[in-house]
Amino acid sequence: MYLSELINDFLVSLEVENGRSKYTARNYELCLYRLLEFGGEEMKPADITAEWLRQYRLWLNRYTTERGKGLSVTTQAFHLVALRGFLKYLAKRQIASLDPVLVDLPRTHRPQVTFLHVDEIDKILAEIPMDTETGLRDRAIFELLFSTGLRVSELISLNRDSVNLNKREFMVRGKGQKDRPVFVTQSAADAVQDYLDERKDSLPALFLNNSRNQPAAGTSGDYRRLTSRSIERIINKYVRAAGITKKVTPHTLRHSFATDLLMNGADLRSVQSLLGHSNISTTQIYTHVTDPHLKEVHEKFHSETDI
Repeated sequence: MYLSELINDFLVSLEVENGRSKYTARNYELCLYRLLEFGGEEMKPADITAEWLRQYRLWLNRYTTERGKGLSVTTQAFHLVALRGFLKYLAKRQIASLDPVLVDLPRTHRPQVTFLHVDEIDKILAEIPMDTETGLRDRAIFELLFSTGLRVSELISLNRDSVNLNKREFMVRGKGQKDRPVFVTQSAADAVQDYLDERKDSLPALFLNNSRNQPAAGTSGDYRRLTSRSIERIINKYVRAAGITKKVTPHTLRHSFATDLLMNGADLRSVQSLLGHSNISTTQIYTHVTDPHLKEVHEKFHSETDI
């Protein structure tokens, strides 16, 4: 059986058997079809050898896109993660190929975390007009992202009936189809309620785009649901208006949520649970951000000798 057929089967199994999201499956698909770009459409599992792997890694390192850009070390690593996952799938089906343990991942540098301080959040919120439905929506988006640490994919999939504004908590399904509790501050709950009170529709999506087209009878109107790209544009608009020069994305607000918790005394395990990280090593990217805070703690609470 050709590798291309097995890759298609593997991608289906990611969603059906492993509960991975369609976004994860799409990323794996891109990486594995790039593998075929290197090896050819008629590759078979037995063609993946240690020498083939060495050549493939070299090819990835030298690869350039149509825009002339190379692949970052992190992107190269994800290609190898996808390959290793695929080889594990072949092994499970008892199809002879390279042992997945032979696929070593390159060392990657700890990513630099960009976050916003509370006063910067306040500056951004001050730029959002509160006299229009769009402004109320945008305020609710900022407040909810900073209040909960939601991923942008989780935010755009929310429905209005899935968010309990009275209890100020709800469940969200994150990566790996894992559910976790999400807690909302009073100001964020009020912002969302103000936006919903202004809406004149009964569509299920929590956040809508500005299209005024009415959905066809019998449809959900999901074409009016905001996309992740729309959320990015909304955030960029107000960040620029507030005069903040650092690069801010929806994920920056997730970083800001985690950093604010740690700087105010939350323990790493709790932050891990609130973010929905399956491994605490992922949460540890925030520890170096709080190093200056640790110095303040040391100076405030550690005793000095009198000698």
